[in-house]
Amino acid sequence: MQFAKSLLAGVVLCGMVAVSATASEADLVKKGEKIFNTKKLGNCLACHDANGKKINSPGSFGPKLQYLSAWPEKALYDKVYNPYTTNPISAMPPFGLNGWLDDEQIKAVVAYLKTIK
Repeated sequence: MQFAKSLLAGVVLCGMVAVSATASEADLVKKGEKIFNTKKLGNCLACHDANGKKINSPGSFGPKLQYLSAWPEKALYDKVYNPYTTNPISAMPPFGLNGWLDDEQIKAVVAYLKTIK
């Protein structure tokens, strides 16, 4: 009986941790979307259409972002940190390399980018 109570307590605790992790992931995605859309932060929306949201102009200067949910997180992180490593003539600024976004902010942007289908 004691074992069953311990097991049940463990399952409940694991469930709480899973809910907490999901909530923090949702917060990270929300933070990333804010960075993506905020002019004084990432301002990604100035060049990219994502999830059907774009501003009047330019919004189409960079490629339309789609199917990023299939990309590995490291590839997305590296692309935001320094796009020149995979495309030496990219018009996209190296947000991490130049210090515009810090590690935490780039990870938040990546979490948001991973929601793009």
